[in-house]
Amino acid sequence: MIMYTLEELKRYCLKCKKCRLHETRTNVVFGAGNEQANIMFVGEGPGYNEDMQGVPFVGRAGQLFNRMIKAIDLTRDDIYIANIVKCRPPNNRNPLEDESQICIEYLRWQVKIIKPKIIVCLGAVASKKLIRPDLTISRERGNWVEKGDIFFMPTYHPSYLLRNVKAKKDAWEDFKKIRDKLDEIKR
Repeated sequence: MIMYTLEELKRYCLKCKKCRLHETRTNVVFGAGNEQANIMFVGEGPGYNEDMQGVPFVGRAGQLFNRMIKAIDLTRDDIYIANIVKCRPPNNRNPLEDESQICIEYLRWQVKIIKPKIIVCLGAVASKKLIRPDLTISRERGNWVEKGDIFFMPTYHPSYLLRNVKAKKDAWEDFKKIRDKLDEIKR
């Protein structure tokens, strides 16, 4: 089996032209954070600001995300954050199935290299791709699913919370469970 370092994988990913998303991207948004993180957050794909800067979660949703992780005593230096697809889908639409299928291999390699103990799926797209295709985020958010030696949790995407302020209370409950699970695995 070929084993990459994260830097080698990133260099390979930066040249990717396997799907049509490369045609409209400004930057590949590979991922960012602590390469030995116990926790990884995964969204669906980069938006405009992320595409411009090449960094995940830097727009308004990213600012909210930063406040959410800070509330459970984490910083971006403590976590790793990535997306299902590494290039921005046009008009911020959800990634299409073929785009996700092609790009998810990069994410799988990121997980193999980083070896997180927890993966938090931000939003329905990431949750359905990583946990179960028929998952319903509104019913199943905040519940742990163990797959192999990784605990997965679906929760709301920060951009959803910007549009649906009432859901922030549920997201806060999810993040308290994330904090508790992190404390548990560190023991």
